Amino acid sequence: MWQKIMEAIVKKIRTKAGRKPNPSYGIIDFQSIKTTSASACHGFDGGKKVKGRKRHIVVDIMGNLLAIVVHSANIHDTTSGIDPASVAYGKYPTIKKFCGDCGYRKTFIENVAHELGIGVDISPKISPQDGVSPKRWIVERTLSWANHSRRLSKDYEISTVSAQNMFILSHISTLLKRF
Repeated sequence: MWQKIMEAIVKKIRTKAGRKPNPSYGIIDFQSIKTTSASACHGFDGGKKVKGRKRHIVVDIMGNLLAIVVHSANIHDTTSGIDPASVAYGKYPTIKKFCGDCGYRKTFIENVAHELGIGVDISPKISPQDGVSPKRWIVERTLSWANHSRRLSKDYEISTVSAQNMFILSHISTLLKRF
């Protein structure tokens, strides 16, 4: 239910901005987040040193949330990235390409090409003094918007479906403020 509401708001925001209602480019990233002890599904992300879950999101070029998938943190990005990409492509078949960081090389590119038949742009690594590339900044900004929601500071939800819905509700609130 919340996803349908979010999709309608995203289309209105895109149209108001002078863009087509359906996006043609998706930017993917993840956020590792600590969970409470009551969480049903959690793991350990060795790269970020976080015990908890990962939130994989896909956003359009304006930073609007297109898809979210929450899973345990011990699943690597290259294999789990296809899930949110498939969800976003299922909702918006107008997507022609995805963009990801260097963590989405090899397996992710092959999975997207095989399952969805589209390409992936990998953003180059940029030195810390140069900052974040402009396309990567869009998805990082969307993740930081979620950090303004106290309920999302830590994953308090027991199920991953509840965690996804809380993220969507937070994003709807952000979109309505921008609209």
